[in-house]
Amino acid sequence: MNRLKLKYQQEVLPKLQKEFKHDNAFAVAQIKKVVVNMGIAHPIDPKAREKVVENVVEQFKVITGQQPQVTKAAKAIAGFKLRAGDPLGVMVTLRGENMWELLDKLVSITLPRVKDFRGISLTAFDGQGNYSLGLEEQIVFPEINYDQIESIRSLQINIITSIKDDQEARRMLELLGFPFEKKEEK
Repeated sequence: MNRLKLKYQQEVLPKLQKEFKHDNAFAVAQIKKVVVNMGIAHPIDPKAREKVVENVVEQFKVITGQQPQVTKAAKAIAGFKLRAGDPLGVMVTLRGENMWELLDKLVSITLPRVKDFRGISLTAFDGQGNYSLGLEEQIVFPEINYDQIESIRSLQINIITSIKDDQEARRMLELLGFPFEKKEEK
């Protein structure tokens, strides 16, 4: 069993149940899924576009341990030189053990490697208990070989919780070890 999942079950769940006065353990906040996505600003040349998409798909396989889905344009937009069916990005939805593995790697290895890191934003909750984290470079993940990527790209990590309360979701992530930024006192 993943150590972050074990920490959730043994430490975080009882603390949250006591803090937020839940009668039932099933009412306590839990992470349902994690969605990781990356947009692709691709070249116009179809052969170069395919190579970029293949490269990003391979990076996602290495980062998440799961086959990603390529998202495509639903309709053509001439101003953006975009045709219907052109790839726009790559996404993967993680649940279960893969989700816990990614979150553990994110908290313990990846975020400490971010340049000039001062903590993750406290304002990135959506009002429904979900959290969105943007990373400027995919190379902060230790599995990514810098020599094998064609360009540095940013990616988005969305943590979807079962609770509709931002305060409880934030407390759960804090107890799991997410390094939120500290508010400066004046």
